[in-house]
Formats: sequence, C-alpha cells, structure tokens
Amino acid sequence: MTTVAAYAAPAAKAPLERTTIERRAVGEFDVLIDIKFAGICHSDIHQARDGWRPGTFPMVPGHEIAGVVSEVGPGVTKYAVGDRVGVGCMVDSCRECDNCKAGLEQYCSGGGPVWTYNGTGKDGQPTYGGYSQKIVVDQDYVVRIPDGLSLDVAAPLLCAGITTYSPLRHWNAGPGKKVAVVGLGGLGHVGVKLAHALGAEVTVLSQSLRKKDDGLKLGADHYYATSDPKTFEELAGTFDLILNTVSAPLDFAPYFSLLRTDGSMVNVGLPEEPVQIVLQTLFGNRRSVSSSGIGGIAETQEMLDFCAEHGVGAEIELISAEEINDAYERVLSSDVRYRFVIDTATI
Repeated sequence: MTTVAAYAAPAAKAPLERTTIERRAVGEFDVLIDIKFAGICHSDIHQARDGWRPGTFPMVPGHEIAGVVSEVGPGVTKYAVGDRVGVGCMVDSCRECDNCKAGLEQYCSGGGPVWTYNGTGKDGQPTYGGYSQKIVVDQDYVVRIPDGLSLDVAAPLLCAGITTYSPLRHWNAGPGKKVAVVGLGGLGHVGVKLAHALGAEVTVLSQSLRKKDDGLKLGADHYYATSDPKTFEELAGTFDLILNTVSAPLDFAPYFSLLRTDGSMVNVGLPEEPVQIVLQTLFGNRRSVSSSGIGGIAETQEMLDFCAEHGVGAEIELISAEEINDAYERVLSSDVRYRFVIDTATI
C-alpha cells in the first residue's frame, strides 16, 4: 500500500478538501502512474453532489487522468517506466461477457465496468480517482498518450474526447454528413473539433451567439442560437446527426424536427432530472433518438491517436488544487472555456 495526497469530498455536497488515500501495492499486471494532470468533468460534480445516485464517501473524483508510468508489475508487457499514459472512466470490467470481448468494456454486462472513482473494485474496496498524486491500474485499462499531445490538453480527452468521438464514429460522421453539436461546453467544444477533423459539416446549436467566434475557430461551419425560433424553421430537416452534449433537460421535439430522414439525435449529456420524449415527434421521417457512453479501451486509444494526428486537444484552463471548489461553481455557471484541468503537482 502507498499513501498519497488527494482532494476528496468528505460527504455529499461538501466542499472538496485535501486528504490522503491508500493506493494498492503494484500487482503483477499493474502500472503505477504519477498523475500530472486531471480534468474536471461535469460528471464529477454530479457525483460529488449525489446528483445521479447516492455516492460513496469520501469521494476522490477525476476520470480524465494523464501522467507518467513510474513502476510496473513483473507481468506487464504493454508499458514501461517513463511512458506517457492516460486513464479514463473505468479501470476494470468482467473481461468475459460478449461486450467486453467485443472491445465494448464500457457496456460490460458481467456486473458492469469498475468505474475509476465512486465505484467498487474487484477487491471490494472503493475506487478513488484522479484528483490525487498517483494511481495504480491494470495495464489493460491504461492507454498511451502519443508524443504529439501535451499531457495537459490530453487529460480531458480521456472522457470528453472519447464521449464525443465514439458516437461520431458509430454514426459515421464524415465527408458528406451534416452534424449538429448542441452546447459548446466541455464536451461540445471537443465534439466540434472532432467532427470537423472527421470531415463533417459542423453546426453548433447554442442558447445564444455569445460563443459564436469561439465555435467557428474550433471548426464549426455554422453557429445558431436555439433561443431564436427562426433557427428551427431555417434548419428543419437538415442534419444526419445531432450530438447533444447538454446535461440539462431539453424540449426534444424542436430538435427532432431538424433531423433528415433516418437522422439520429444522440445524447451524451446526462441530466439529473427525468426527460420526456413524445414519440409522435419521431415518426415523421424514421428519425431516432439514442445515447452513447464513453468508449472501449481500444477505441479510446484510437481516439488519442486520431487527435495526435489531427492536432486536436482540449481548450483548457489550468488550475491549482486549491481552486477546485471555485472551479465547480464556475462550471455550473458555464464560466469556463472550456475545460478545467488540475495541475496535480499542487495537491
């Protein structure tokens, strides 16, 4: 066991505070990672404040982890000391179900994946995330960060990147396809960059035009305000794919009207409140509504390699650990462009 410093929420809705946690000894197939940077995801706030379900406390959030390998177990073949690596939303799964064997570990049906934090490991112990100095992870749930990506801008890709890349790939975003991204926040800004890099024609749908200049610089071809009713009239029947990154309930019907025949609206933001869908609004042109959850380990590596090749990284604001609580409030106020990343040397 190794004692490391971390920032944890001692109870639901309580401010995060500096503490220490125990990391397991490095096992045969484990790697010990010195965490350099950890992104702040909106889901960290949902979970630290019991927004989705009752959490396990004390809770150390963080599943956007970038660092350097400092020790490997005797059976490790994939990584060596000094390698630049990342850890995303999960650190294990059953490895035996059909989904795990298909590289869809995020949809593990053998008890579900072991989440990087606010979860329970196979040893029965709670998992602690990336707001900490070190983490021990099985080599099969670690990914390599290519040299073309700086660790700080790569960290958010371990959640925001794969969360948007996976549905864009699955629904074949690319040349000749029209993609709309709803919301230009932590998820949405990466989604715009990725959809543009994949060759799609990209439109941002945001509440206002306040971030229009940013959206166009990030790769959007068009930018519309959803607060303007004319937007839904002008864009009716336009999109092959709508990627909804907003974690608040929406009135879905107007958005469904923007889909072409056989178009899909895919939701990657997860509101705390139930949402209502009126089926009649989907019937007209064989439209569909779906969702997508992160991606498997192989697809996450594919995403990182793609980002390195195309120069895609998150737009970040680097903060010290003592600024985490203020950062949470700023995320809730949409006062970040576009992802907070913790310099874990400050923990």
